[in-house]
Amino acid sequence: MVATSGPGRRTVLRGGLTATAVGALGLAVNGPAHAAPVRADSRPAAGSPLAAPEPRIYTTAEWGARPPSQQIVVLDRVPTYIVVHHTAEPGNSEDYSLAHAMAICRSIQNFHMDGQGWGDSGQQFTNSRGGFVLEGRHQSLDVVRGGTRHVQGANVGGRNSEVIGIENEGLYTEVDVPAALWNSLVQLVAWIATQYGRPVTDIMGHRDFNSTECPGGVLYGRLQELRDAVAGALGVAPADRPSVWPLLRPGSAGPQVRAAQYLLRGRGFPDVPVDGVFGAATKRAVVKLADVHNVEKHTCAAMVRGGTDETGYLGSDIWPLITPQVRAGESADVAKAVTTLHRAGADKAHSAGVLTATDWKRLLA
Repeated sequence: MVATSGPGRRTVLRGGLTATAVGALGLAVNGPAHAAPVRADSRPAAGSPLAAPEPRIYTTAEWGARPPSQQIVVLDRVPTYIVVHHTAEPGNSEDYSLAHAMAICRSIQNFHMDGQGWGDSGQQFTNSRGGFVLEGRHQSLDVVRGGTRHVQGANVGGRNSEVIGIENEGLYTEVDVPAALWNSLVQLVAWIATQYGRPVTDIMGHRDFNSTECPGGVLYGRLQELRDAVAGALGVAPADRPSVWPLLRPGSAGPQVRAAQYLLRGRGFPDVPVDGVFGAATKRAVVKLADVHNVEKHTCAAMVRGGTDETGYLGSDIWPLITPQVRAGESADVAKAVTTLHRAGADKAHSAGVLTATDWKRLLA
């Protein structure tokens, strides 16, 4: 979620620690040998045999945080989603030291407070490329330890009362995460899930809420692996991959773009061409649609800091505005969009009857 650019070499074989490597994470694995299987959407109970232990987390005092400039808001309920971000800035450093991790936290806080006008760091936790976990927003660590309340952050537009955010140092649009970062991310997410009793299905990426690249295509592509690893750590069954909205951006091309163009025309943008290329006219329509519907302008702070303009991206907060819950035959533009996706290989079973949001996600997958 926090920004930057910069190349980085691929530093770990895909897979890192998987759900079967629970012992290597130092998580308890001594549960009943013949316990009944646990549903993937069940909620782990704190103190259970497979409850994840708290990892070493460095506090705001330890990394030298500035005092917050506004009162920290603590809600009397737990968050729903555990959200993964990437910091983008300062790129994929090969300095894996604790001192570097602490410097990253100070840099993020300075940008969020001085550049974004926020009262403190936007994220609740930061995870470094060296595998060090640090508290982000003040009070986050103690509040999660309590397991009943939520420090409201500023890392997901329009949904901050529902999410707890983890910044992962680096830019993961093209390269993979280091093994140390991956392992510490699994431990941290498993502990948060234990404290709040959250199912692994509620582990999400920033782009699942806002039209943003965050947490980068590579890390986002590993979220199901993360869910499976956390499920293994908690002794629950692996969760099915959730249905999600795709992310389209200026320059994208293909059947998803063509379908979106038909749907935009159906929403009153007749000047949008149907050529399967996300060009200037398509971007203008997306921007106008977002303005008309007061979609919160929450371009990822990470990408802003790195100089990337995400204006006009078509993602999770825009698709619901152009995918009506109607039968395909009730609208010529909807019918053409569905036909385009069928020709690209979408399952026709998901377009029978009234199209729901889940149907649209599966058609667009």
